[in-house]
Amino acid sequence: MSGHSKWANIKHKKGKTDALRARITTKISKEITLAARMGGGDPVGNMRLKLALTKAKQNNVPKENIQRAIAKGIGATSGEGFEEMSYEGYGPGGVAIIVECSTDNKNRTAADVRYAFTHHGGSIGTPGCVGWMFKKKGIIIVDKEVADEDTLMLLALDSGAEDVQAHEEVYEIITEPDAFIAVSEALEKEGIEVESSEVSMIPDNTVSLDGEKAESMQKMIEALEEIDDVQEVYHNADMQ
Repeated sequence: MSGHSKWANIKHKKGKTDALRARITTKISKEITLAARMGGGDPVGNMRLKLALTKAKQNNVPKENIQRAIAKGIGATSGEGFEEMSYEGYGPGGVAIIVECSTDNKNRTAADVRYAFTHHGGSIGTPGCVGWMFKKKGIIIVDKEVADEDTLMLLALDSGAEDVQAHEEVYEIITEPDAFIAVSEALEKEGIEVESSEVSMIPDNTVSLDGEKAESMQKMIEALEEIDDVQEVYHNADMQ
């Protein structure tokens, strides 16, 4: 993973404001709706929905929001139709960025994302311009207080994990997307509580930023995450 840690990106989001938590609820609800629309309302056999429901649980999304999102996805209720789209581009210092969106208005989303890029010293590129720099991986975060390193590593690797990395506060388990559910279920079966889990885009290499460039990059990420239509922001910045 070339020194990149998904935990570094997750940690800075912890303890955010109520306004951000409300946006997270909205984003996860959209993801549940899309997953249910594509694969049905039963998480058994619908990996994408299962992942979205896991994320909803981790972020304390209210049960009624989840039920409403599933119902919308399978067509039990009327509502706007969301489409998926993504943007690729560059941030300060040549950082590679992928922005995944779910929107009911492509023109609005394109304008909002473009503004966030250009306002913070970045630029949107052509489709595929940076996607080749990333690989899709399952990432599972486990607090060090709930598991012994040797036990966790053996369990994770035996159930299909690719790697286990120890950080200051947590263990980071990395899997191929196809092994993500099996590893997650193995941890659950052993009663090991998970801090966070998701299938994410991990960069092959990172770009080190400090000073003004790091500050501009952080502001760009925050500006993108504040856009309601943006679901995920992936990048290869290593900010000092």
